[in-house]
Amino acid sequence: MASFRQRASARGVSRDVLDEAFGRAAFQPRIIELDRRQPEFSRAIWGYLDSAVSDTRIRQGRDKLATYDGIGREVEQRYGVPRTIIGAIWGVESNYGSNFGSYETIDALATLGYDGRRSRFAEEQLYAALEILANGDIDRDRMRGSWAGAMGHTQFIPTSFNAYAVDEDGDGRRDIWNSIADVMGSTANYLKSNGWQRGSTWGREVVLPPNFDYAQAELDTRRSTATWRQSGVRAVDSRGLPSFESASIIAPAGAHGPAFLVGPNFRTILRYNNATSYALAVGLLSDRLAGQPGVYGDWPRTLASLSRTDIKEMQRLLNELGYGTGTPDGIMGPNTRGGLRAFQRASGMTADGYPTHELLRRIRAAAG
Repeated sequence: MASFRQRASARGVSRDVLDEAFGRAAFQPRIIELDRRQPEFSRAIWGYLDSAVSDTRIRQGRDKLATYDGIGREVEQRYGVPRTIIGAIWGVESNYGSNFGSYETIDALATLGYDGRRSRFAEEQLYAALEILANGDIDRDRMRGSWAGAMGHTQFIPTSFNAYAVDEDGDGRRDIWNSIADVMGSTANYLKSNGWQRGSTWGREVVLPPNFDYAQAELDTRRSTATWRQSGVRAVDSRGLPSFESASIIAPAGAHGPAFLVGPNFRTILRYNNATSYALAVGLLSDRLAGQPGVYGDWPRTLASLSRTDIKEMQRLLNELGYGTGTPDGIMGPNTRGGLRAFQRASGMTADGYPTHELLRRIRAAAG
């Protein structure tokens, strides 16, 4: 804190703000424990969605949107972002404000800046948090959030707050902790500023044609809806396919589960949190809040998830077999899916790039 105060002072941060921020700041060992914890087993997509889009969350979300219907409609009209999308982010991020974290943001960021994996990032956020204090949007005691420094009902990091938070209720402060109008307006402004297309949906579940090439089920493969339709992709219900100029197919469980056609607004949700499971949860929860049906396809619930150690072994063996996946890191990314698909094709299997225990056994056998 002593060295940071010197750097912040040199950047023009006033002594009063520094005294307010660091007068009683303390190192938080629990935050370092959380930062270093990397779960050995990743959560299956269906398990994540079961929680994120549960019946309870849908019911609570509809109640919240009804309670704040006037605010929601005004924000939707102003920013072009459906209030159900805002409600979905609200639900996934903090369970509608019931769990947005109790860590003091200054303490959390100072701790991570001192002894964290991403010290430079934490220090950048700490400067931004000081700017929030200087602007008077919130006082230090009420600036609270997650252990990682995300704040308020929809979990803005400080730099995002400074860039996108708005004073929707007109009281002179941007308050994403206590003003639902500011929460909704700020979340909508974030999405609008990052490319949300008014009047367009995020995506929709689809049925893929037989012998679909799952190498095309990647977010960086983009085609118009018309082109996907010509290749045999069809809608699951009477709503039909949404009209996109640039759409991707995602199949989170490979050939074992449902597939989705996603457009530019899905990619905008990814700007909020760059995880496909997160963006899919927001889209599906938004649909349910709007009274639309849930997922039609069945998830492969009997398939057990691979551990990070299993995936590292799979990556290492695929590399040895000549199916390059990059440096083994235990994370399923495009390179690993590509290597898996190449192995599956060579083995006469459906090349969907989805890791299973049976597939790992086959790779082990092939590697001898």
